[in-house]
Amino acid sequence: MARRDFRNTAHYWRDPRTHGLSLMHADFHTQEYAPHRHEAFVIAVTELGGSMIKSRGVVERADVSALFVFNPAETQSSWMGASRHWRYRAFYLEQSAIEEITRGLGLGSAAYFTRNLFADPDLIADFLSLHRALEDGRDGFCERELLIATFGALFGRHGSARGPIRPAPRDRIRLKVAIDLIRARLSESPSLEALSDELGMTQYELISLFKRTTGLTPHAYVIQLRLDAACRFLATGVALADTAHAVGFYDQSALTKHFKRRYGFTPLQFARAARS
Repeated sequence: MARRDFRNTAHYWRDPRTHGLSLMHADFHTQEYAPHRHEAFVIAVTELGGSMIKSRGVVERADVSALFVFNPAETQSSWMGASRHWRYRAFYLEQSAIEEITRGLGLGSAAYFTRNLFADPDLIADFLSLHRALEDGRDGFCERELLIATFGALFGRHGSARGPIRPAPRDRIRLKVAIDLIRARLSESPSLEALSDELGMTQYELISLFKRTTGLTPHAYVIQLRLDAACRFLATGVALADTAHAVGFYDQSALTKHFKRRYGFTPLQFARAARS
């Protein structure tokens, strides 16, 4: 399932043997990812060219010497910069895939990563081999062996037992109230003024709360929640136009625009992969 747009291609699919594991093989000449996050571990390896990636307030270059790892719900964005070509492979591990792999490793839980970029040539080569084997899909025994060995090496070499720094208790409470209000009105058009009034905060304080705790502005967080909901609808076979309306986008083209800007592939590609 390939998409061509200004010489860009993106192939996205779900692995049939590991529940909750999705993969992407992208070849971009023009691409900019808006700030977003995935409810999944994301591992990315570059085959050719590169881009600039921002996470945790740090900008780093993605190229063939860099392995990028993002914890679930970690905000990220990227752009081509001076590069004219970026070909890369990525893994997306939802909770079910994380649990399956940690069981195979004999671990109680997955590792946490305190930084995003690792210069580890051997591990980069292993992830490329794993991705190509999963794409080929001809040898289940080999694929499983590579999967467990490669993630075992990643967790063992670069993982940390220390988890993320949690926001202050007051911030957590206020953020939860704000998110609950947004979720309740997701199909509508929640306003910054109304949200800040209901929370007893200034609009500036509300913006600061979201950026401090999620890495996203309130508007970007609304878009992210809509995309999360859209993925759930699309995975169950709801039509694109109906999905767009249900989650609060103006129309199908608005859903497609935001989807591509954050994930690099279209909602139709996602729906096909999810159904397959």
